[in-house]
Formats: sequence, structure tokens, C-alpha cells
Amino acid sequence: MYSSCCTVVVTCLLLFVGSSASRLHRLPGDDENTKMPLQTFRPFNIAHRGSNGELPEETVPAYLRAIKEGADFIETDILASKDGVLICFHDFILNNTTDIAKHKEFADRVKTYEVDGAKTTGFFIFDFTLKELKTLRTKQRFSFRDHQYNGKYPIITFEEYILIAINAPRVVGIYPEIKSPVLMNQHVKWSNGKRFEDVFVETLRKYGYKGSYLSKEWLEQPCFIQSFVPSSLVHIHNQTDLPKIFLIDDVDVRTQDTNQTFAEITSDDYLNYIKEYVVGIGPGKDTIVPVKHKHLQTPTDLVTRAHAHNLQVHPYTFRNENKYLHFNFSQDPYLEYDYWINTMGVDGLFTDFPGSLHRYQKWTS
Repeated sequence: MYSSCCTVVVTCLLLFVGSSASRLHRLPGDDENTKMPLQTFRPFNIAHRGSNGELPEETVPAYLRAIKEGADFIETDILASKDGVLICFHDFILNNTTDIAKHKEFADRVKTYEVDGAKTTGFFIFDFTLKELKTLRTKQRFSFRDHQYNGKYPIITFEEYILIAINAPRVVGIYPEIKSPVLMNQHVKWSNGKRFEDVFVETLRKYGYKGSYLSKEWLEQPCFIQSFVPSSLVHIHNQTDLPKIFLIDDVDVRTQDTNQTFAEITSDDYLNYIKEYVVGIGPGKDTIVPVKHKHLQTPTDLVTRAHAHNLQVHPYTFRNENKYLHFNFSQDPYLEYDYWINTMGVDGLFTDFPGSLHRYQKWTS
């Protein structure tokens, strides 16, 4: 019953978006059974947690806005509820982007766990069932962004997110992350000895996601699987041929599963190893081009070396606000996009403002 109602709601919202969006869809005379395909001639516009610069992250409206604004892919983070349901949510604690502090019935759920070698206290997502999580409402993460939508939108499931893309009026890809799998497998248990990663892949299969990069099947339902955890990407290698992206954290952060350094996982030896399992890497943009006092320094050769290993590069995260724009770009996000696309030559960009990237690419194509 819950799934049916949710499908109706998502479909109705998508019909609204389809009727109000600009030319991102079919024109009169097009085959009505054929959606406008995914563009593959320029770097991918990856809507980071939806259009989360404008709306609370990883909510239905944030994803619908991103689709309306021209995103090629809608990106999400996947975690799990206490009862094993896969959820679209970035943090493993609920404190920062929900109204859980207002829910007195959950006051006794504050816990302290050791995560990545450090003790963390908060409301952990895996201590709540799906039914309980659905009573919460999301809020904007950053104080300097629009807060008028706080308290309006619920957390959504992985399946609800998938339906948004499937029911879009044009082909829209999904870009889900296997988030914190070590933590999820410690605290959530599934039947028959399944791991978090196994349930993740089963969900994609259930909705028809399959095919290697640029294959016919993939172009019909595009999907990149991403993770910071290399062992998870290796684990699912034989379960799905969908393309995978190895996310790379900051220069002082080790991998949570293999305890490897940034230098180790960006070495030529490691790129040569990981390319057997992934089609690309997703580093933080300030690790590719170091920054000092908000000024770009000499770029590293990571993009060049990744391309030499036939790996795509999808850096994160592009944001419009002045505090994130380095002085080299004169506080102009279009200049930043121009630099990364035309000077650095990246293959996709994670952005909080997919509308801005779409307009830049439309005007310069």
C-alpha cells in the first residue's frame, strides 16, 4: 500500500515537471514512445543530492528541480534503516538535515558509536525503522541557503528515488553511492547473510538497471555506482556490469576499509589495479588542483594520469556561493565551469546547482 501511494505521488509530481519544463523533452512530431536520450557529447551534469543548492537535499522536490533544470544524472547517497530498507540520506546521523530534535518521542534514541576510529554521538539512521524515518521532515543543511522549505519534505527510499528517474519525461540517469558500507554492515543485518552492497545491487536489478557503459541497455537506463570504499566496488564487480566510480576523499583521509592513503590510491599502480573494476574516479576538486588562501595552485597530474589509464574523472563539488568560488574565478561559477571543462578536461561534474551548469553548457555548446 505504501509503495503504491508513493508511486502515484511521484508520478503526479513528474507530470507537473514535464508540463512546466523548458525544451529538455520531445518535440511535436517526435515518437511519443521514445524519450529524449541522455546526452553523451559533453561532460555529465551530475545533480549532487538533487538541486540541493535550492531545496533540501535528497528530497523529491530537489530531484524534480534538477531534472527540470537539465541534469544528466541525479545523485544520491544510500544508507539503511533499522529494518533494512535502503534510504536516500547523506549523513549516518539525522541531526543536521532533519527536524528530529522536535520529535520528543525519539529523545531517548541518542547514541554514541565509534565511526572511522572516532566516537560520534547523535541520532543514527540505522536505529530507526522506515516508518519512524517517514515521520521526520528534512531541512536545508547550510545556514546561508534558502530555509523556506524546511520541515516540508520527507526522507525518501532508494526505490522512490529510482522511480523519479524512470518516470522522468526524458532519459535521466541515476548516480547512487554505496555510503558507509562498513558501518551499515556492522549495524544492519539482512537475511541469508546478504551484505548492504548485495541489497543495493538487487534493488538496481529489480528496476532494470544493467549494462556496461554506453551499451544499449545502459543508455536506456543510465546508472553510475559510486563508493569511497574500494572493497565494496570489488565485491559487486561480478554482480553487475553497471559502470562504477571510485570516489577519492581528501588528501589526509584514509580509505575506511583498506586504510590506504591518498597517495597510495592515486598512484599509477593503484589506478592500474582499480581500472579493472571501475570506469572512473571521483576526487574532490581541491585535491586535483590544490588551493591556498582561496587561490588555485599548480594543478596535479591526476586527471592526465587517470585518462592515460582510460578512467573518467568526475570531481566534486561545484557550488555557486562566493565562499566556495576561488578568487581565480572572479566569483563567477561560469568561469569555474569553463576552467574545469576546457582546461582540466574532466568528464563529469558534481554540482549543487545543476541549472547553472546546464545553462553554461547550453550557451557554450
